[in-house]
Amino acid sequence: MTSLVHKELAGGVATITLDSPPNRNALSVRLLGELSDHLRWALAEPAARVIVLTATGHVFCSGADLKEQRASQDRPGAPVTASFPEVLELIWESPKPVVCRLNGTARAGGLGLVAACDFAIAPLTASFAFTEVRLGVAPAMIAVPVLRRLTARAAAEYFLTGETFDAARAVEIGLLSRAVPPEELDAAVAHYVDLLVKGGPEALAITKRLVKEVPGMPFGDGLRRMTELSAERFTSEEGQEGIAAFMAKRPPKWVPQD
Repeated sequence: MTSLVHKELAGGVATITLDSPPNRNALSVRLLGELSDHLRWALAEPAARVIVLTATGHVFCSGADLKEQRASQDRPGAPVTASFPEVLELIWESPKPVVCRLNGTARAGGLGLVAACDFAIAPLTASFAFTEVRLGVAPAMIAVPVLRRLTARAAAEYFLTGETFDAARAVEIGLLSRAVPPEELDAAVAHYVDLLVKGGPEALAITKRLVKEVPGMPFGDGLRRMTELSAERFTSEEGQEGIAAFMAKRPPKWVPQD
């Protein structure tokens, strides 16, 4: 049976590719299962420093596999809902940076994957839409990561109307990190990846948590906790290696050599 998701490891980068173009990389039970397995592989693999999530074809991900859901006689949608939250959580909670390289358009559940990633880069030709309300359903699961990215006004506008919007607008409202001409997509992704592999693995994981947690801390409490953390990092083995490498004008030991 042909795999619907592929994995590759090179230069400290684990690339995970959705490869089900006939149904526009829809979130079928099998695709979600393979995606979950490959994400767990990347998270457990010490040589994988950064994860890149991408796809084949002209569509990144069209959302739920509606044909599969409709064919489920007993509990429509149950197989997908059982594993999609798991995939979103694996991406969101990953201690390793996750970069979404959108090869094209994304809809509905596909935008949940986009929002869960730390970075999202798309071609300017891509379009996006939260189409759930037009099907009589709600963008329920994807709301958890998406509402942590979008501005409140934009979330109301696009969740409620289902209107299609372009990549430039997606950057404006916080869904994407960058939108570039199609011929510049790989260079833009490589720009982020090349910077990320230079960061200390522990420092990256901790900094990811800071981005999510510090804004919710009371100001004084935040300063006290971050002062303690700063002291811990400067005296840590990774921190000492980073400082020594900087002083010696050499790459730290954690930077991939290939």
